[in-house]
Amino acid sequence: MTYCLGITVKEGIIAIADTRITAGNEMYSNKKISIHEIKDHSLFIMTAGLRSVRDKAVIYFNQTVEEQEAAYNYMHEAATAFGQMLKKVANEDRETLEKEGYQFNLHAIVGGQMPKDATHKLFLIFPEGNWIEINDGLKYQIIGNSNYGKPLLNRNLNHDTSLKDALKMGFLSFDATQVSTNDVDYPIDVVVYEKDSFKAKEVRLYKEDMQKISDEWNIALRNSLESIDEEWMKSLISVPSPTSK
Repeated sequence: MTYCLGITVKEGIIAIADTRITAGNEMYSNKKISIHEIKDHSLFIMTAGLRSVRDKAVIYFNQTVEEQEAAYNYMHEAATAFGQMLKKVANEDRETLEKEGYQFNLHAIVGGQMPKDATHKLFLIFPEGNWIEINDGLKYQIIGNSNYGKPLLNRNLNHDTSLKDALKMGFLSFDATQVSTNDVDYPIDVVVYEKDSFKAKEVRLYKEDMQKISDEWNIALRNSLESIDEEWMKSLISVPSPTSK
């Protein structure tokens, strides 16, 4: 499994990807997100699915950019171009993969800002090569293991959330997933794109880098639990009065 999260807010985009790769009984680490420089602008591609499909589609996309000097005026053109590369890989490999018992499967999140975009854009691309835009209505998208990381985002994230708070929520969403399943793990790659910067920033974080934050969050959750009103529980649980011994 995997965990890839894309968040879009007014100030920019957050992308977080774990690096756990599962192949049969083997587990190893590898990048699931890549930054691509296109005519002084940058975008990122983050994927979940068959590694062979991912690598081939990304190589084809890079080849198109480099050899044909492709330039995109809008992010939707770049998203469409990557979708076309997915279709190309499907035409070449789907039949063979399915004969071997593999489902042709790759979801991608593509984000950035091209010259004529009024603001940053984020897209979810399906294995068939079509896409939807993740905007202030959707706010975020998780590809891979999405069972545990959604509640915090659904309760707190909105379009006006600051980029800093969006990054905090994104990490805590990953943290909830990482502690709940063994197929998502550190290190994580984090990409931040600030609106109108035309440059994506990337950092890799290890468990030891984030342990303090995870511990602080655990303490905050316990403290919040203890502060919840208990009046509604009296008919169910005997609660001793503060003066009783």
